[in-house]
Amino acid sequence: MTRARERTRPHIEDFIRELFKNFIELKGDRLGREDPAILGGIAFFHDRPVTVIGHKKGRTTQENLSCNFGMASPEGYRKALRLMKQAEKFSRPVITFIDTPGAYPGMEAESGGQAVAIGESIAAMTSLETPLIAVITGEGSSGGALALAAADRVYMLENAVYSILSPEGFASILWKDAGQAARASELMKLTAQELYAFGLADGIIEEKNLYKTLDRQLLQALSELEGKSGRQLTAERYRKYRNIDGLYRPSVR
Repeated sequence: MTRARERTRPHIEDFIRELFKNFIELKGDRLGREDPAILGGIAFFHDRPVTVIGHKKGRTTQENLSCNFGMASPEGYRKALRLMKQAEKFSRPVITFIDTPGAYPGMEAESGGQAVAIGESIAAMTSLETPLIAVITGEGSSGGALALAAADRVYMLENAVYSILSPEGFASILWKDAGQAARASELMKLTAQELYAFGLADGIIEEKNLYKTLDRQLLQALSELEGKSGRQLTAERYRKYRNIDGLYRPSVR
């Protein structure tokens, strides 16, 4: 868990710079406000137009605060949903990068429809008729992560984690002691290696030569997914998540 939270880990801006060309950021949910905790826009990947969406944490303290440490509000998830629907309209694949301790749980977010925004994003991803690829790059905690991760392919960096909530939250609920987060991490089985074994992750991305390895994996996944119709994609996505007990395994790693 500690490695997943290191300040030196790559952020979404790094992936955009290293993997994509001509990125154009799109802002706003067209209902409320702009949420800087979600970064999204249009770019080219190997001459393919794609939509890129992900959590933005920031690096400096000032950036952390402005991005709310990657904890998005409803406006952020509504923005992501808007961009995904736009991608479907123009037949662009969607690639998401996930790194969040969870959606923002504050009163303002809850009163603004946080649960609804997350639920609508997940529901839309299950029925979107365009290829969806998710990459968990650091923390992938709670519904805040799942809102961008209901994809055809879900990859995890080798030191990333993916779980129902943070270990501190798990420990607080189970033992009333957030200090037992390390113990909680062992029970939660949240590492990339464990989740791949369970069939919850479709592949592990080694972090040595990260960008070249991820570039190759994304290109392979897109080549497989782009040859399928929207109906095929949604049908296979449905089977994938109905059989999440590990019996289903895509052919890629």
